Amino acid sequence: MGAILSFFETSGVVTLLVIFWLSLYVIATLWVFVYKWFVIKGIQDRESYSLDLLLSKDISVPQSAVFSRARGHNILSKEMLSVWKNQILKNSSGGLAFLSIVSSTAPFIGLFGTVTEILDAFAHLGAQGQATFEVIAPIISKALVATAWGILCAIPAYSFYLILKRKISVLSVCLQAQIDVALSAVDSDSKTNGFEKTKDVFNQQNKNIVWGGKVNG
Repeated sequence: MGAILSFFETSGVVTLLVIFWLSLYVIATLWVFVYKWFVIKGIQDRESYSLDLLLSKDISVPQSAVFSRARGHNILSKEMLSVWKNQILKNSSGGLAFLSIVSSTAPFIGLFGTVTEILDAFAHLGAQGQATFEVIAPIISKALVATAWGILCAIPAYSFYLILKRKISVLSVCLQAQIDVALSAVDSDSKTNGFEKTKDVFNQQNKNIVWGGKVNG
């Protein structure tokens, strides 16, 4: 505890600002990860259940507010389903850019604090005329704390980014599966309805011709 207090008392203003900045990064990174984990998990559970209902043919469109006023397959199209998928993925991926920024900038922020601390220490040493190893080693050791803190901040941020990106990829596969099933059902219904309508037209035009082109009698 005494070493920590001594570090804050003897560190420069820039180093303290860097440590504070990186500490905020750590707190925000943990909050974003925990929040997005539960949000994405909830969306995954909902969409997986919707896919199960589509596969069992209990519903004909994905369970979503976008399709709440739909009438069967009349409003379904590849473009509309793509918009629906992109909206869900956009809402799910919010916050990943922040994790990417933290993982890429935190080491450089820590390095900046280290460089400024060393420059300040060398300026004082030059003024005093003391440059022995016993004097320089503690200064460099204290200055490297900022770099170490920056790396420690970047590692979990990048790890969390990859974990959430993987979950979003799984969600994207589930959404695409729903699109494929819904469009397949639309194509099947269209072909069936077209077959029946064509058969009725042929029967009305010529009573002697049955479906398939064979003549009665």
